[in-house]
Amino acid sequence: MNQKKGGMSISKKMLIALVGGLVVGIIFMLLHQSLVKGGNEAAWITINKLLFQDITVPEGVGAIGLFYIIGQIFMKGLQAAVVPLVLVSLSLALCSISNSTKLGRIAGKSLAGFFGFYCCGAAIACVISYLIKSLGLFNVTIAGDGLGEAATIEAFNPLAVIVNAVPNNITSAFSTNNSILAVVFTAVVIGICMNALGEKADPLKKVFQSANDIIQMYLNFLIEKVGPIAIFCLVTRTFAIYGVEYLAPAATYVVSAMLTLLITCVVLYPLAIMLIAKLNPFQFIKKMAKVGLFGFSVNSSAATLPLNTRTNLQELGCGEEITSFVLPTGMTINMNGTTMMHMFAVTFIATAAGINVTPGNMIVMALLSICAAAGTPAIPIAGTTMIFTVLSGMGWTTDACLLGYALVVAINRPVEMALLPLNVIGDAAVNVLVNASEGELDKEVYNS
Repeated sequence: MNQKKGGMSISKKMLIALVGGLVVGIIFMLLHQSLVKGGNEAAWITINKLLFQDITVPEGVGAIGLFYIIGQIFMKGLQAAVVPLVLVSLSLALCSISNSTKLGRIAGKSLAGFFGFYCCGAAIACVISYLIKSLGLFNVTIAGDGLGEAATIEAFNPLAVIVNAVPNNITSAFSTNNSILAVVFTAVVIGICMNALGEKADPLKKVFQSANDIIQMYLNFLIEKVGPIAIFCLVTRTFAIYGVEYLAPAATYVVSAMLTLLITCVVLYPLAIMLIAKLNPFQFIKKMAKVGLFGFSVNSSAATLPLNTRTNLQELGCGEEITSFVLPTGMTINMNGTTMMHMFAVTFIATAAGINVTPGNMIVMALLSICAAAGTPAIPIAGTTMIFTVLSGMGWTTDACLLGYALVVAINRPVEMALLPLNVIGDAAVNVLVNASEGELDKEVYNS
């Protein structure tokens, strides 16, 4: 439930935790800067070891890392439920849709919605990033000192995502959150087969339903009881360990990308809800605000799925049958915010490296990014890593481009946080549109 009897709602708790984390994190960031500049670095090292240090690395030996421990326990607790949640919920959804025509219709509408938002987001990001580039605001001098090595991956054809979606070993696909697309494929196959077998599959269906109840109870406890504290720790640590010097060199990129992502989030989806489903857009954005805040804080579509599902079912009036199909699918392939971030990042990197980015280049970038984003794991920082795939596809892999990429990797955490609300709220928007078009949206609940 969103509102506890006699207590504060989970939405307010998350908002307080987020704002508190931002304020305290910025205070620690400024303190960090002041201590280092004042020659008192030992004091910051002590604070860092006590509160923020990653205790799993060699530098963390002897550290306590209180905020790090709380944040990681919460994130790992959420991520542990992702694979079973997707497998069980998606299988049950497909099993319960007895009409194959309806199943095809729901799948078609969902994919159309995701692709439509991809195109809108990419177009908005292309126009704004090209305008900023044309004004000369991306003309940043890249210096290699202090940037560290770029966290790169090997270049590959984004269409390989289609091949990788079919696992050659089910157990290996279930052993990592990086293969969610393979889990979705497996769940679809199981659900369709259970549907076709009818009563013969009832024993397995009962097992899946019981497992689903257990997963939901576990996630409700984790989100309501541990979530606000963990969000405060995660956000505080994110900003505290940053140095001002990392944000300053490319402030234009960071600020312009974040503002575009957040404004698009509160304008594009409500507008679609109003024009296509003829529903009150303010109800949608008000009820989805806590999901956006949660996504911003944990920086993972997978970790946000449980809260997103509950909000869609209990507050937006969406049907469980369609929701169980749309949201896990969207978590896997709908990375609209990632594509928008790619447009800004690649334009910034190329411009800083002396490459003249043309409108034609940006169209190709958008297509490459959509293909790459659709196969991006729903885990933190994955979108930043995939920037290298788009750069490789464009042939922009000069030393200057790699230095620019290293700079973006160093400063991209705030942008990664800002794109997550766009992804998860986009999933919900498509879910509402599909439910409304199928006549399964409870408008009384939606408008309550």
